[in-house]
Amino acid sequence: MRREIAIVVFPGFQLLDAAGPVAVFEMAERFRPDSYALSVLAPGGGVVRSSSGVSLAAAPIGPGRFDTVIVSGGNLAQVEAGQSDIAALLGGDAWRRAAGVCSGAFFLAQAGLLDGRRATTHWAAAERFRRLYPDVRLDADRMFVRDGDVWTSAGISAGIDLALALVEEDLGPGIARRVAQQLVVHQRRHVGQSQYSVLVEQGGKTGRFGELIGWMRTRLAEPMTIERLAERAAMSPRNFARAFVAEIGATPAKVVEGLRLEAARVAVETSHLNLDHIAASTGFGDSSRMRRAFVRSFGMSPQSLRRSAGA
Repeated sequence: MRREIAIVVFPGFQLLDAAGPVAVFEMAERFRPDSYALSVLAPGGGVVRSSSGVSLAAAPIGPGRFDTVIVSGGNLAQVEAGQSDIAALLGGDAWRRAAGVCSGAFFLAQAGLLDGRRATTHWAAAERFRRLYPDVRLDADRMFVRDGDVWTSAGISAGIDLALALVEEDLGPGIARRVAQQLVVHQRRHVGQSQYSVLVEQGGKTGRFGELIGWMRTRLAEPMTIERLAERAAMSPRNFARAFVAEIGATPAKVVEGLRLEAARVAVETSHLNLDHIAASTGFGDSSRMRRAFVRSFGMSPQSLRRSAGA
């Protein structure tokens, strides 16, 4: 079955938002010929300049039926300036699946596709998105979100994760895995992984909590209460919690769990240590609690992850 995939761009679009999914579908087509046909669309068509200055040639948005329509994102001012034509395409019956990469979610929301649904977008656009579209159940912590036939992804490179998931749905996990291997990316980075990981590494937007994050990493087995973290940061618990969310975009509790999950995942995939030992050393306490966190965040148990990693 040949699926028509439309990548929608507009003046000032983010190049990787379009190029990432294109590369995924191109590679899938190599492994399973005649599975996909790609086209690039834009309001009015023609040569469309991205925010980087690199341009793509696009056909005009018009009548047609597509299996999947994927809308790229870009600078919010340019996104909002170009919403009408693209929203009209999305609002019709020209697709079986619709997806928005990064701030491309704004187009889907403007077309009403996300009302009452779960969605995500780039963390930096989340606050504005919530103000403009209060009927959308925004989960800005996810790499991508699927709600029925509508998909959204977090910032920029997460469009690759979303496209891999679409390929997995269409052609199965084997083809998706081969595509990921060929592109040298993780096939399942998208499953439950927070898009705030870069900010965590940097200690926040300004690096304010860099020392604290480093301190937390060395003490994952110890209790990490808000009071203890605030004391380490020389702040009151209330002010610390507020400032931390503003800097990182996630609560201290969520970041602590994320750090523990990452440390436990590495140990599970790269060692033969007993799972109870890993759970204790990373702050989960016991393997049952760690297992629940793995299933919730990675979509599989530690045992399954270890088998898939060949550890």
